[in-house]
Amino acid sequence: MKKLLAVSALALGVGFAGAAKAEQWNMQSTYPGSLTQLGTLGKHIAEQLKAVTDGDIELVFQEPGALVPALEVFDAVASGAVEAGWSTPGYWAGKVPALQLFAAVPFGPQAGEYIAWMKFGGGKELFDEIYEKYGIHSVTCGVIAPEASGWFKNEIKSVDDLKGLKMRFFGLGAKVMEKMGVSTQLLAGGDIFPALELGTIDATEFSMPAIDLNLGFYQVAKHYYFPGWHQQATLFDLMINLDLWESLSDTQKAQIETVCDAAIAYGLAEGEAIQFKALQELEKNGVQIHRWPPEILDQLKAAWDEVVAEQVAADADFARVWESLATFRENYKKWKDLGYLD
Repeated sequence: MKKLLAVSALALGVGFAGAAKAEQWNMQSTYPGSLTQLGTLGKHIAEQLKAVTDGDIELVFQEPGALVPALEVFDAVASGAVEAGWSTPGYWAGKVPALQLFAAVPFGPQAGEYIAWMKFGGGKELFDEIYEKYGIHSVTCGVIAPEASGWFKNEIKSVDDLKGLKMRFFGLGAKVMEKMGVSTQLLAGGDIFPALELGTIDATEFSMPAIDLNLGFYQVAKHYYFPGWHQQATLFDLMINLDLWESLSDTQKAQIETVCDAAIAYGLAEGEAIQFKALQELEKNGVQIHRWPPEILDQLKAAWDEVVAEQVAADADFARVWESLATFRENYKKWKDLGYLD
């Protein structure tokens, strides 16, 4: 009853009074709680926040579809229908194109560089400004290392083999694949396997080996491609209704931000630790692991350059965020080239 009254109060414009008291919030996830990293990290964050606040803030992890469908979380949090959401900004490309740059960037930064831009290069300020236009305050709360870039039923020997395929693809990478002649669509994680099995799609990408193994794609497609040119790192966020966020005390806000900072380190470390065992298991199940040849990567990169130019021309917020990220990356490159092995 308390949760129902809290949600109803926001819908009536009364707001979230009494945030200093113990809070129990619904957190609608776009990922199943059992899904390696993507779902389990959301549950870990809920557990940690409850522990850190001594029960003052409790996130109730809601499975996809429990309150709203997975890809409707943005609207639900913005309106106050649910207090919080666990997702990645890239899912909201159709509403706010610029948010894709806070999720994953083709041929973009790896995790360390990405987080550096977010926290010290101007990314967070743009992130807050853009989300808050829509009634949401969001906190970057996770990052994972490179993904794979596709499951295919047949070997891909040239970009000509991509033409005409129907493929599930995420974010800005989907626009690159479309320039390769691929028909793309965005599906939530739980919808991908049946679509692949039934032939609704011919191919898919989703995430890292340990996550893809969990979803069973190897049962239908045996050709698995690397590197994840479209997602060298992927950011995840805890979305909170803006009115609710603004009603919190400074201590409560700091507790949420601290838990999210810890989750970034936790999620990245876990992701790096579990991939090789997953790759071994996939190979045991007959998966053929491929690395894209340089000539195909060059063609994908050229298509990405076209996509960026089109997106910058079409959307002012996208242009501002891209300028910030591109400038940071250009400056960072001097350090990267000097400090890191190739």
